[in-house]
Amino acid sequence: MNVSDVFYDGWQDMARIAMAAPIIYLSIIAFIRLAGKRSTSQMNNFDWVVSVALGSIAAAGVTSSSLTILEALFAIGLLLLIQWILTFILARSQAFAGIVKAQPRLLVYKGEFLDENIRQERLTKPEVLSALRENGLTNVEEAESVILEADASFSVIARSDKDVAPEELAATVAGVPKG
Repeated sequence: MNVSDVFYDGWQDMARIAMAAPIIYLSIIAFIRLAGKRSTSQMNNFDWVVSVALGSIAAAGVTSSSLTILEALFAIGLLLLIQWILTFILARSQAFAGIVKAQPRLLVYKGEFLDENIRQERLTKPEVLSALRENGLTNVEEAESVILEADASFSVIARSDKDVAPEELAATVAGVPKG
């Protein structure tokens, strides 16, 4: 192996990359505009998978001479189309949404940690306390509720805001204490 080939093996590949990168980049922007805001919003599991796959295909389309620009664009478009179809069905079918999407889970209620819920989500109390601090609360007693949302963000409701009845949460959040 020639060591110089590691750093430079001719202008042909450089020219291909110079053409492929802007074409794929601009095409992804156009595809995402067509796919809608959901493609770049806070992500749940299947949105994350599509994003990682898009990045991988885009990189291969730019750097791999075995994948043509058109093949990369077709794969990117196909993934976004599958995501669009999936989200179209999700918006219309609660049963399907229950299979594909994670349900939010209550982690703190009325100023107390819900240890079993925290354990089921494989979180720690310091992680929940971090979410409290990010929302201006310094201890768990100040929180009416903390919810781990389906997109892995935390929703924090301070105790001074309002009391949240368990039945208000139970319809859309897992792990709400009974009574």
